[in-house]
Amino acid sequence: QVQLVESGGGLVQAGGSLRLSCAASGRLFASYAMGWFRQAPGKEREFVAACNWSGGRTYYADSVSGRFTISRDNDRNTVDLQMNSLKPEDTAIYYCAADKDWSLRYFSEDEYDYWGQGTQVTVSS
Repeated sequence: QVQLVESGGGLVQAGGSLRLSCAASGRLFASYAMGWFRQAPGKEREFVAACNWSGGRTYYADSVSGRFTISRDNDRNTVDLQMNSLKPEDTAIYYCAADKDWSLRYFSEDEYDYWGQGTQVTVSS
């Protein structure tokens, strides 16, 4: 069992930056692939970024590629999402998720086994 707790959300102006962090409990964190998803009001939850167990492989949604960076620290059991050049359309609740079995379907929320409670990111224009 893994418990995930996100932090770092808040209100920022367009063009600004935020860094989200996800702290994980459990001894097996280093073996899990990790992902970030987001859900805007009235929309379905969507993939943002993912990385494999080591962080050596990273994947991004087209909408955030070049602006967001996912990274992890297996010694600290954390995975971060650095968000730069934020846009109003990035406004959403951001969730981190853990996947026990890495696959090429990292973009599908169905692949993930554990979820955090989410943290709100609001980007003002």
